[in-house]
Amino acid sequence: MYTKYLFLISILTITVVSLSGCKQLESQADTKVVTKCPGKDKNFSITFLKANNRGKEDKRGINHVIIFNPKSAVLDFKVNVGLAHQLYAKDARGKLRKEYVPKMFHELISDNNSKLNGLEPLAAINADYIDINNKPQGLNISRGVEYSGEFKNKRSSFGISGGKPQQRLATIQAGRRSNNILNYNIVGGNGRFYRNGRFKDICKDLGEFACKQATNRSIAAITNQGYVILLVNDLKANSDIEVSDLNQELLPNMFDDVLTGIANNNCLGNIQEGILFDGGQSPRLYYDKKIYFLIYKKD
Repeated sequence: MYTKYLFLISILTITVVSLSGCKQLESQADTKVVTKCPGKDKNFSITFLKANNRGKEDKRGINHVIIFNPKSAVLDFKVNVGLAHQLYAKDARGKLRKEYVPKMFHELISDNNSKLNGLEPLAAINADYIDINNKPQGLNISRGVEYSGEFKNKRSSFGISGGKPQQRLATIQAGRRSNNILNYNIVGGNGRFYRNGRFKDICKDLGEFACKQATNRSIAAITNQGYVILLVNDLKANSDIEVSDLNQELLPNMFDDVLTGIANNNCLGNIQEGILFDGGQSPRLYYDKKIYFLIYKKD
């Protein structure tokens, strides 16, 4: 018998909000990029691809990648949290209910709280995780409503602002942002390895286990042109893939190579900010009705 290995507390979900957007995105499914350089297409919204560790598109690449434009009018965003009730629900006194429960990734992307205006998510990535008391760790805000843990002001988090689509900004920083419109959709994270365009090898910051042993990676990066890259690398869950210099587990000193390659090959600009989401045993990515990397263990 097999059971899911780890419970999650929050995910970032991406939803298509118009029928015209759905038609546009259907042509981009199944790892195909409509244009060779999405960053040069003014109508580009979102795509999925596989890449090797140099950031080059490769059908057998170990890195599963979602690239999207936060300003796209056909996309909208939401943070889903593991709760025993509806998101944003209040008690009889008008106080926000926060009854956290352990949920698996497939539950977080399929329960009613994952829907936005009745629409199911097109894409999602894991972000924060729960502690032993079933509470979140970092800063989690879903469409302006906060569900956060004790490290919300210490750990960096990834956010997508509110406002009109053309005004949306993706941000990475620790704690709440000074401009409140930026505190609309935020998910708690972990180590930050790009800051203001400068890359840092955070191996020492992570420690020996997280750096070299728990090497399943869940990553978010923002370019100076405002595009977002979501990446999951999990060689151990893909035993059929031949290990090579271009297809192997990602150590922190390799983050720059793969993300810079993805940005350059897709004309997205330069990497400006980068963050690890919860990794170790829980990298998860969802795109177009497919879940990538659910980890199991034998009882």
